[in-house]
Parts: sequence; C-alpha cells; structure tokens
Amino acid sequence: MSNHRAIALVFAVHGAAGGSLATRIPWIQDHLQLSPGVLGLALLCPSVGAFIGMPTASRLAHRIGARTATRMLIALWCAAVALPSLAPAPVWLFAAFLLYGATAGMSDVVMNGHAVTLERRLGRSIMSGLHGMWCVGSLIAGGAGILAAHAGIDARLHLGVAAVILLSLGLLVSRDLMPDDAEPEGPAPRRFALPSRAILAIGVVGFCGTFAEGSSADWAAVYLSKVTHAGPGLAAASFTIFMLFMASTRLVADHVVGRIGQVSMVRYGGVVAAVGGVLVVTAQSAVQGITGFALIGMGVAAVVPLVFAAAGNQGRTPGEGVAGVATITYLSGLTAPAITGWVAGATSYRVSFAVITCAAVLMSVLAGTLGRGGAASSAAETAKEPVPAAC
Repeated sequence: MSNHRAIALVFAVHGAAGGSLATRIPWIQDHLQLSPGVLGLALLCPSVGAFIGMPTASRLAHRIGARTATRMLIALWCAAVALPSLAPAPVWLFAAFLLYGATAGMSDVVMNGHAVTLERRLGRSIMSGLHGMWCVGSLIAGGAGILAAHAGIDARLHLGVAAVILLSLGLLVSRDLMPDDAEPEGPAPRRFALPSRAILAIGVVGFCGTFAEGSSADWAAVYLSKVTHAGPGLAAASFTIFMLFMASTRLVADHVVGRIGQVSMVRYGGVVAAVGGVLVVTAQSAVQGITGFALIGMGVAAVVPLVFAAAGNQGRTPGEGVAGVATITYLSGLTAPAITGWVAGATSYRVSFAVITCAAVLMSVLAGTLGRGGAASSAAETAKEPVPAAC
C-alpha cells in the first residue's frame, strides 16, 4: 500500500470514529437521564479536551516520530469512542468526553502534520482528498449507527464493537504510513507559542469557513422546518445532502487546486458558499433552501484542508503550524452553532444566515493570505507543475 493510500485510510478511520459516537448521543442522554443543559455541558467537554491536548501533539510527534505518534493516537482515539457509553453517571461522562476530545484533537494534529509532510514530498495537493475520505468514513459509520439505533442495539455493545474494529483497522492501515526517517529534521516544536501573524491570518480564513460549515450542519434541518415549513423527513435530508456535497467536493478538489492553486480555490469557494447563503436567506421553498445548503457545503469543502496545508507550510514545523490553526478552527466550530442560535433568537433565522453569508464573503476576500510568505511554499501551489499521477 502506498503512503498516500495509507494516510487516506487513516483519515477515513478518524472520521468513522467520530461518526459512530455522534449517532448514539440520544441513547446516552436517555440512559443517564440528562437534561438538555447537562448534555450541552457534556458536549462542550470534547472541545475542552482538544484544546488541552492539541498543543502537546506536535511535540510528541517530534519526540517519537510522526508515524509512530499517528499510529498510537489513532488507536487511543478509536478506543475512546466507547468510553462515553460506559459512563455510569454525568461526572464520568464529562471525564470520558474530555479524554475523547483530547485524543481526537491530538490525532487530528499529528495526522494532518504528517499529511503536510507527505504532500511536500509528492509535490501536489492531497489534503482536500484526505479530508474527503474523513467525510466518507464519517458518513459510513453514521449510517451504521443509525441502523444500530433503529434496531434498538445497546450503544455500549455497538460502540464497543465499533471501537475494536476501528482500532484494528487503524493499526493495520497505519503500518504503511511514511516512515519517520523519511521526514526532514526540523526544530522541536515549542511547548506553547502564540500563532504568528501569518498563521493567525490563515486561521481567520479557516474560522470563516468552519463557521459557515458548522452552522449549516447544525441548523439546516431547523431552518428548513421553521422558515420553509418543510416536513421532518425533507428537513433532515438537508444535512445529508449538505454532507454529500461537501464530501464529494473534497474528493475532487485536489485536481482543481492543481489547476488553479489554493488561493483561487478558496476564493471561488467563498463565492459559491455566498451564493448558497443568499439562496438560503431568500428561500421560499424547501427545494431552494436545500440547494442553498448544498452550495454552502460545496463552497466551504476545501477550506479546512487547504488552511491546514498552508499553516503546516508556514509554521516552524508542520505540526506546530497545524496545531495553531486547528485551535482557531476548533474555536469556530465550537461557537458557530451557539452564535447562530443567539442571532436567530434575537432577530430571525434569515438574519442569522445572512451573517453566515457574510462570513463566506469574508473568506473569499481574505483567501490571498494562504499564499503569503512562510517556511515553504505550499504544495497546493506547486501542484500546478506536472507530476506523476500515482503516489
């Protein structure tokens, strides 16, 4: 198996781990008899855990090697999937989610840093396709979780089996990751350092893209139900369509980046997402609203992969650059659904998605920051040169 295929499958396993647990949150709520407020606090814990763990991930990768760190952390992340369902009380659920979030964030940083290094070696863009594989893994695992929930299977059994299968798959496919001795020597990542101006600028683009993505994913069904009066089935389908368009765009985006470059890809993506936002804001029917959400998904699809690639190339080390920008995008993903809800409550649903449309426009305007300066030019830009099709 090639190094490229190996890291693509690692991304798919990572996505599947997250998708497996997401479908069983209602079971956990009912099992522990959690109020919406307590569940909301519990669901904040993964982000807190990720913020705590991510700054240490790049140092771990430097100390033991990116390949070894990726294998270890992907295994811990898959094992942690089963922990929330085993929690006997809310306090244990908080602890389980903290560990779950820490392993998620740390594995996210090291596998993206490893992917940036491989992208440099290949001399062409691969990050969007890798994140597309993450979406594929999430969708497959989410579908399996829906079937398990519909069949009434205990989440402890479902997630326990899923954890064992994914852990085994993660260890199997990660054997063929790029060897640690193939990675260039670099300075040790700092224990803590504020992101540089270049990383912050890239992070703002990532913040805008993740804001539009997170808000649309969480609020699409509610928006269509409340604004266009769509039925429950049609409203729920909006999320699936949004994710399908985002995943399919990521899978082909590397080829487009190879032709037009990462800056143009993000700039045009922002325009597409803004058009989608306008359709959502002006929607008089569910079909128009779903079309708008599909365009938002298509427009923001490549933003996070390209932001990670750009940050990895502009940081002192790939891991440090990815960690800096990942912190910003995680913050956006954490706050976006809440801010959208607050704006909708204070004004209206249409106004809240007008704000999201503005975020897409800002993302397009600031796209040029992905191509400025840095430790190395992004492979997404050098991908314009002819390269072998296989890796």
